Amino acid sequence: MNILSGIADTALVLVAIVPEPRDLDIARLLGWYRVPLKSAPKTISVDYLAFYQGGNFPVDHRWMIETIAELRGHELTTRAELLKDQPNHPRAHEEYFKMQLGPLTALPRPIPTENWKRITFFYTTMQRIKTAEKLKDLPVHDEERPILWRSLREHALRSQEYRAVDLPELPVDPGLLALLGQIGHLN
Repeated sequence: MNILSGIADTALVLVAIVPEPRDLDIARLLGWYRVPLKSAPKTISVDYLAFYQGGNFPVDHRWMIETIAELRGHELTTRAELLKDQPNHPRAHEEYFKMQLGPLTALPRPIPTENWKRITFFYTTMQRIKTAEKLKDLPVHDEERPILWRSLREHALRSQEYRAVDLPELPVDPGLLALLGQIGHLN
């Protein structure tokens, strides 16, 4: 049985870059992931994070998604508080979201890129995670866009990140969704 089958297809997923293997180890062992406030997507209250492993991973694990984790909450702190072994880091006093995670879950099969892709964050749905064969299958470009927009809106309102009057009921321009998720070039 597929481990993802019990998760609703409409669950909101934030695909997030994991630049170093150490960051994935922190997520796995300590149960958190960090997002710099200055480059965070506009809505961070999602259901799951999918971890896109960057170029510093071993060759057979780079530029792909192999794991996801449920998001259980978040708080604002500093990099120095998160990484106490790096008190003199140039960004030590900058603000970061500490994303509290459930256990990491290995996908039944990795989702690789066809070519290297520069990605920071973008939104997708669990349905796309379940069916994607390549990274390019994850962005929402079609009839699912209204579902994704409603989910983003509901999550933002529930977490009180925005007020209802600030968010339209219907989906908006695809460029706005890209800005909300800071999506890279995927095609």
